[in-house]
Amino acid sequence: MRVLPPDLAAHLAGGATTLCHAWALTRRDGARLGFTDHDRDLSFGGLTHAARSGLEAAEASAELGFAVGGGEVAGALCALGLSDADITGGLYDGASVETWLVDWSHPETRLLLDIGTIGEVRRAGGAFVAELRGLMDKLDAERGRTYRATCGADLGDARCRVDRADPRFSTTGTVLRQPEPEILDVTLVAGVPDSWFAAGRLAWTGGGQSGQAADLRGHSGIAGTIRLELWQAPARAVAPGDTFRLVAGCDKRLATCRDKFANAANFQGFPHLPGNDFVLRQVPGSGPGLDGGSLFR
Repeated sequence: MRVLPPDLAAHLAGGATTLCHAWALTRRDGARLGFTDHDRDLSFGGLTHAARSGLEAAEASAELGFAVGGGEVAGALCALGLSDADITGGLYDGASVETWLVDWSHPETRLLLDIGTIGEVRRAGGAFVAELRGLMDKLDAERGRTYRATCGADLGDARCRVDRADPRFSTTGTVLRQPEPEILDVTLVAGVPDSWFAAGRLAWTGGGQSGQAADLRGHSGIAGTIRLELWQAPARAVAPGDTFRLVAGCDKRLATCRDKFANAANFQGFPHLPGNDFVLRQVPGSGPGLDGGSLFR
């Protein structure tokens, strides 16, 4: 059971209340923004929570046990400090959000309702709805190692040990044109085989997208032109001459680790682990040698 601060409890017991919601948002880059659904700005905790921001509570939920609770906030993309490009560019992904119940006549009288992170952001026209995920959401994140055939490391991390700055696995390039929102025709400094950078990463180093990054879906050569396919269209306009850096991708299979990166000694998976379908097919006594013993002798 939640215990209310004495001053807030006294305010609620008075009959008429002067309450509103406020949100303190902290992005992963350290930037802090404050919003309130009241009709004037509120300042507390060293942060000004802007009114007229078009932000309001849309939904809230609570769950028993380890189920993930959360809620939603809705707003307009013209809200103070919010822009379509920043939301699309992922600046608010994973941002921490504190939800407060505040007495707007005396902001020091307030109650912290919840702490969560921003999950999925849905957009429609000039408005958006941001999902708020509760603290239990962290329990859904994978921790430690799991037994699986594919590699459990990320390319270039301490367990993988591949040097992503190696000229064989990275290069720079320049945009020639953007025939479709998710398609870029480019030139690259280094010549590489088709699909070399598929599932890799593109980091913008010049132009309107500078400082942003995107995941690559595909990499191919078409009629002498190098074509990159992005999973998501860039948030800001892309122009001929914009520059970027590419890092090769890895599909986490042993064959790729061995043949592409010559790094099989550091492979962090279990490639010989039989899958469920394989196990179900290999019933002891159903065929030659299937006696229930090890198949790797």
